[in-house]
Amino acid sequence: MLNGNLKLALQKRGRLTEKSLQLLRNCGLDIEDYSERLIITTRNFELDILFLRDDDIPEYVSDGVADIGIVGEDVLYERNVEVDVIRKLGYGKCNLSLAIPENKTLNNISELNGKRIATSYPNLLKKFLDENNIKATIVEISGSVEIAPSLGVADVICDLVSTGNTLKLNKLKKSFDVFSSEAVLIKNKFIDNDDNKSLLLNNLLVRIDSALTAKTSKYLMMNAPKSSLEEIEKIIPSLKSPTILPLADPTMVAVHAVIPAEQFWEIYQKLKSAGASGILILPIENMIL
Repeated sequence: MLNGNLKLALQKRGRLTEKSLQLLRNCGLDIEDYSERLIITTRNFELDILFLRDDDIPEYVSDGVADIGIVGEDVLYERNVEVDVIRKLGYGKCNLSLAIPENKTLNNISELNGKRIATSYPNLLKKFLDENNIKATIVEISGSVEIAPSLGVADVICDLVSTGNTLKLNKLKKSFDVFSSEAVLIKNKFIDNDDNKSLLLNNLLVRIDSALTAKTSKYLMMNAPKSSLEEIEKIIPSLKSPTILPLADPTMVAVHAVIPAEQFWEIYQKLKSAGASGILILPIENMIL
């Protein structure tokens, strides 16, 4: 589709698909139901979305078939292709970890010497082993890595772990972490030579940054005695100076602030002790700093 649109590669089905689409919708993009289609165009932005296997995304972006892509760092660095990471997106977090049978122990990385390790990530595993001066045999498996120990194919596995439930089902337990991964936005080296696509990408990044900032922030509102205002301002971890508004009661003010979402439960009791009342915490849809 040589229409001049920015082309974004996304995982067609998998752990990053829905959250990636939700991020784009949070950016104000009108995305139709793609169902079984391999490419769609957003209705209100010059963007084509290509739905691909996650393993193919780094190569498609590197080769210029897609201008940008969203992919897990595990896949990106396993493929080791020439692209630029332009944003970490904060979702799809997991660890590439070593796991052993429940009845075994692995107290030190050096105990991996001489072991057989099954994995779908041979390059990342090899880098980890080399960095730790470990001599082990890498058994490359394309899928169902968890059953390798029970089949006698390997002594240890190296696979993605999020909740650990799959390991438990296969009577395995997590040991050492090899690599930490999350979803990232990548671009190819050709896009900088195209003024139109560079402009589209910059506009999209403004929207993405706004959505990501909003996701990790909350809007805090409260009433407070004027006499406690200085103390309350010290408590609030505001991104910028809080807004102070007068109330009908001349001894009281309303305090509004944007705060990091995870810090609210750390400070609300301190705010109450300082005299704050009517405390409200609200979600933010978008925020441009």
